Amino acid sequence: MLGKSMKAAAAALLVAAALAGCGDTPKVGTAAVVGGDRITVTSLSRTVRDWRAQFKTDPVANQMRANPNDPAEQMGAEAGESDVRGALTLLLNFRVADRLAREQGVQVSDGQTDQVVGLLNQQGGAASITLASGLPRSRTRDLARYLATQRLLMTRLGADGNPQSPQTQQAAQRWSQLFRGAADGMHIEINPRYGTFDAARGTVGPVAYRLSSPESGVDRP
Repeated sequence: MLGKSMKAAAAALLVAAALAGCGDTPKVGTAAVVGGDRITVTSLSRTVRDWRAQFKTDPVANQMRANPNDPAEQMGAEAGESDVRGALTLLLNFRVADRLAREQGVQVSDGQTDQVVGLLNQQGGAASITLASGLPRSRTRDLARYLATQRLLMTRLGADGNPQSPQTQQAAQRWSQLFRGAADGMHIEINPRYGTFDAARGTVGPVAYRLSSPESGVDRP
């Protein structure tokens, strides 16, 4: 389990990040485009493949992911959502958080990222928490940087480390608003084969199945 400060950061993933709606369909071979940064189908598939292989052999990560009250479970896709959508959600969130940090004039140092890694290691293991979140161990520092960014901005916004306090809840609401604003400015596009954005939750939701138009062969809602 994460400590209070990390719980507040992790739990805010549910209320933060109402990502922008999808725009034009990305080019072939592209899973998503965020702020001009392309996430390829190949890289996403490799990420998920590595995660699946590593997750199977990590009992701590399995226990965390199976516990619905564990913040590590909250970081990835919800129960029943695909591994791919969970991974893609986090990869998009990382990029939006980096943009938000730049917009707010916040610089996350390697030392601050190291500090978060250390906290995670004390509270279940940084690598296991990363796996429980739905990403392979190679993404541990990316996850830690995300949490460090969120932690810094939440503190600036008045969070006091207690996830139940009015100050932290207000800071979480403000973080969510800022995160959505940053996402809106990044013109996020997602390949329909991977699903659609749930703007209210900031996650990649299930694929929207469509009926084909006999005239054009183009899918219609």
